[in-house]
Amino acid sequence: MLTKVALLTVPGVTPFEFGVVCEVFGIDRSDTGGPRFELALATAEPGPVPTSQGVLVTIENDLSVADDADLIAVPAFDLAPVDERYLRVIRDAEARGAWVLSICTGAFALAESGVLDGRRATTHWMFTAKLAAQYPRTRVDADVLYVQDGKVVTSAGTAAGIDAALHIVRQELGAGHANVIARRMVVPPQRDGGQAQFIQTPVGGEKADSFAVVAQWMLQNLSEDLSVEQLARKALMSPRTFARRFRADMGTTPTAWLNRQRIIHAQQLLEQSSRSLEAIAAETGFGNAAVMRHHFVKVLRTSPMAYRRTFGERLVE
Repeated sequence: MLTKVALLTVPGVTPFEFGVVCEVFGIDRSDTGGPRFELALATAEPGPVPTSQGVLVTIENDLSVADDADLIAVPAFDLAPVDERYLRVIRDAEARGAWVLSICTGAFALAESGVLDGRRATTHWMFTAKLAAQYPRTRVDADVLYVQDGKVVTSAGTAAGIDAALHIVRQELGAGHANVIARRMVVPPQRDGGQAQFIQTPVGGEKADSFAVVAQWMLQNLSEDLSVEQLARKALMSPRTFARRFRADMGTTPTAWLNRQRIIHAQQLLEQSSRSLEAIAAETGFGNAAVMRHHFVKVLRTSPMAYRRTFGERLVE
């Protein structure tokens, strides 16, 4: 069970990524049906710690508070050499089976510690080539928002840290609790796609508006059998143009995006209702329980029934 989170405050830490960990894991949201974690801020030398912007943050705890943490989080930092004491905490956490999370360039600390050897990982797209060159034993994936390999999760730049943190909450506590946090933070509970959508020139003007309208319409009609041809007509495009521009704008294919939204909705129904699997499959657009089970196993690596057994009693008001 994810209860205690330790945030490693490395000198040169970036304020936004530091704040992401504090925002996701440091606020008691039990009043709205969400989780409450114990967040401990830790540094090698307690006292004022400089950030990348020159602002000082005062950290009272040394690294010993991380010894029993269920999750070790390493935000981005300015890529100066990392004190061995932080690396030891990361290695110890991975060895005892705790979650290890990095945000943006925090992946460099994980790689230096050795926990990324032989693992897939990512970081901000501006630094993926540097990470791969500097740590050749790490299999760097430059095209994703975050990567989970075992219980080690690395995220791409800045806001992708929110995606990765919510992913861990979802893995441990279920979609309902992750959705409460996302709703309070006013962010999507789950984004699909990769970093390419942020590197390439975004689709602008009326085309971007069209995709927003179509995506919202898709969410409102999950139970329908939606084809690319039907969606293309909604966007006033040819099917080929729609599929190509949808992937460029959203980072994935229309079918993959739609199926992911169906899974998210099915997770919520499995957690928060006692409806049959067939009824849930029909409402979410999978058609029947067998098809829904196929997609659950493919994406979540568990069955709908097993998911309900794990998270079904954790209802969120």
